[in-house]
Amino acid sequence: MPLTRHLAPTRRALLAASAALVVGAPHTASAQEWAPTKPVRIVVPIVGSTNDVLARLVAPELQKVFGQTFIVENKGGAGGTIAAAEVAKAPADGHTLMIGFNGPLAINPTLYPKIAYDPMKDFAPITLMVTASQYLVVHPSVPARNVAELVALARARPLSYASVSVGSASHLTMEMLKSAAKVDITHVPYKGAGPAVADLVGGQVQAAFFVPGNVQQFAKEGKLRLIASSGAKRFASTPDVPTMIEQGYPGFVAVSWIGFVAPGGTPKAIVDRYHREITRIIATPEIKAKLEAMEFDIVSSTPQYFADWIQSEIPRWGKVIRETGTKAE
Repeated sequence: MPLTRHLAPTRRALLAASAALVVGAPHTASAQEWAPTKPVRIVVPIVGSTNDVLARLVAPELQKVFGQTFIVENKGGAGGTIAAAEVAKAPADGHTLMIGFNGPLAINPTLYPKIAYDPMKDFAPITLMVTASQYLVVHPSVPARNVAELVALARARPLSYASVSVGSASHLTMEMLKSAAKVDITHVPYKGAGPAVADLVGGQVQAAFFVPGNVQQFAKEGKLRLIASSGAKRFASTPDVPTMIEQGYPGFVAVSWIGFVAPGGTPKAIVDRYHREITRIIATPEIKAKLEAMEFDIVSSTPQYFADWIQSEIPRWGKVIRETGTKAE
């Protein structure tokens, strides 16, 4: 089946223009600018993931800027819909933020028959921070060193794969492979990346698609084997690991992404202040180096670009869900 590329040339051009607007010299705040007056919650709609890592990189820096406590709150369940519904109903006063990613904002509107929020109306996008391709990884006990061998093995005997949750990019990307290769691999969904990766390392499941930050160290230690990447090009840190495209799956590109959103109706002055500070923070050498070490592509977009991105991602992932026949479990 045809698989969708995630960054068309026009989107890449818009992205470059957007980034040029937000990366610059540090801003000096004026006395009239908005600032939080009490602790701020940063809700992460999935437990133990790179979303949480990114939130915890940014939170202390925001705390320095505003002199208020920024609390990172993991609230998993139902592919992120529980947390998203809660944040959508929170006061639009700048004291609740959410880490927005594929699942709750772009995948769930198609995956679930009904969700208690509208991703385009009930959130105020602040910035698309990063994107990331994924690795196709297997446990070392699996005698497969490339995609063809994994597919052949799956046809010969039962295999299972882990995902961070139903409807996550890790779930749908493997469903894309199953559909394209016409092979069955049993899905074992988890509540977050932590337990999913732990069971993969322990051999309870045999394969998975995960973003680099979740599996890099285990691969270096020989506890997992990288056999492919889901990007349009190879990761710089693992030039010997070919892409899915190179291994016979034309157009197979699956990109995860992470950004910040606020409840819908949040005033522009609040959105703009958070946008300015967050994009400045991730452009600092220390934070930038940490993100790049996890193989994130730093985007740092404008609020409008992120809104347009979400709007375009909903039908993009919806197409994958319909073509693969994926259902919420």
